[in-house]
Amino acid sequence: MNILTISTLYPNNKDPKHGVFVETRVRHLIADYPEINTTVIAPVPWFPFSDKRFGEYAKFSGVVSQEVRHGVEIHHPKYLVLPKIGMYLTPFFMSLAIKRKLKQLIKQGQQFDVIDGHYFYPDGVAIAQVAKEFSIPFTCTARGTDINLIPQQAKARGMIQQVFKCAAHLMTVCQALKDEMLMLGAKEEEITVLRNGVDLNLFAASTEVEQGILKKELGIDTQLVISVGWLIERKGHYLVIEALKKLTNVTLAIAGDGPDSKKLEKLVKKLGLEKQVKFLGSLSQQELNKWFKAADVTVLASSREGWANVLLESMASGTPVVATRVWGTPEVVASEVAGILVERDSHSIQEGLNQLLNNLPDRKLTREYAEKFDWHSTSTGQYNIFKRIIEQ
Repeated sequence: MNILTISTLYPNNKDPKHGVFVETRVRHLIADYPEINTTVIAPVPWFPFSDKRFGEYAKFSGVVSQEVRHGVEIHHPKYLVLPKIGMYLTPFFMSLAIKRKLKQLIKQGQQFDVIDGHYFYPDGVAIAQVAKEFSIPFTCTARGTDINLIPQQAKARGMIQQVFKCAAHLMTVCQALKDEMLMLGAKEEEITVLRNGVDLNLFAASTEVEQGILKKELGIDTQLVISVGWLIERKGHYLVIEALKKLTNVTLAIAGDGPDSKKLEKLVKKLGLEKQVKFLGSLSQQELNKWFKAADVTVLASSREGWANVLLESMASGTPVVATRVWGTPEVVASEVAGILVERDSHSIQEGLNQLLNNLPDRKLTREYAEKFDWHSTSTGQYNIFKRIIEQ
């Protein structure tokens, strides 16, 4: 079985954490089903300048055209992005880049039975064009804002609905996104929910004793709350900072980088919380596990989430969560030992943190809850879908 995975959400040499959840799903699929051969096309925007003053775009200039990660061959064709004005042109330029690369791979002797696509816009729209030209059936997996935000724009919605019609099968990471896809016109029998799992080996749990030792190593002598994610408004770090005002004997660690870093630092200074807030920057998954193991609670204050991997990673580390009640999150936080769901405002977050910090579940029980979310069932679901498509 020869699978071609296509997604802009995939790690590269300049950003090894970008879209790591897609890579993790691929890795578990081929580990569970060794008869599958996988090649990845992960397009990246073309950008000529590497100077840091160009922000996130500067990373793209140094992305290699081809690399191998965990034994998987990955290609990074470049496509043109026109900032602000090019949203509806991006699928076209992306499809051109994918087609050029795919022609090269076929010329080299590679053959593909099915395309495993991720993210409906612009990726899914581009993939549908490619699949039609090369007569390869494709699937597409919904992951969050591609379904719960982008379709609010009429033109994009129409393009996504066309992908629904062309795909051999549709997948999504949570029931909430499936429900929204049904509202957008997708057919019930053509959608399968395949949730993300968690790497239970990478995210190991700490006992209460080990947690105390780690806190000392990290210089923490209070209760520790960690907020993880890109530093943008949608992730709600500012709400967590505001909630900290009414919490005593609590340190907040913020893990991540992004365009709002200076704004968040100013907010901390304005509220006089410099001694209570630590900005950790971007962390590797191993470093993140260490902070999770030291933390008492993880908080996620997002306005939108498909399936928030960070919640399961925290729980697998033994740390319960306070999370906003949005989209797929209630499907992740579905037990008292997992944590608490709250509304998305600083007062509700503060109350949720106060409640959980004063009545923490046994870390062992939180870990056991996370162990229910392994990857094998997801891999089996994918395998069966791909097998059925190929046989048909």
